[in-house]
Amino acid sequence: MKIPFFLQLIFASALIVLVGSCATTSRSGPAALAGTWTNSLGTVWTMKADGTFDVDRNHDGKRDIWGTYTVTGDTVTIQGTGGKTPTGCKGPGVYKFSRPNDNTLTFTLVSDTCKDRKKNVLLPWHQK
Repeated sequence: MKIPFFLQLIFASALIVLVGSCATTSRSGPAALAGTWTNSLGTVWTMKADGTFDVDRNHDGKRDIWGTYTVTGDTVTIQGTGGKTPTGCKGPGVYKFSRPNDNTLTFTLVSDTCKDRKKNVLLPWHQK
């Protein structure tokens, strides 16, 4: 039995819609953080899928601070490992994160003794 063309078209359209809905931005885990982000201070934060990050604080296209991050559920632990680390920022910062939409990343403080990092991280971030 041959399926009429209009039914084939309906099935193909439904399949395209289903596949397209699977390709949305991840809102949790490491994939939710990977990308290049900027905040209202102009800080550029590049978070890589391998758990490393670079920060360009002075807008010259070069990394000023770099480090590692780990994700457990919706919690991220940030640890600077090099660059111009501000005073009092040697330890890790722990934050809850959320993706309210595809282009925005926000953080809520869990614990962090670094005032400078908190000032930057707690601002909304937008995908560059």
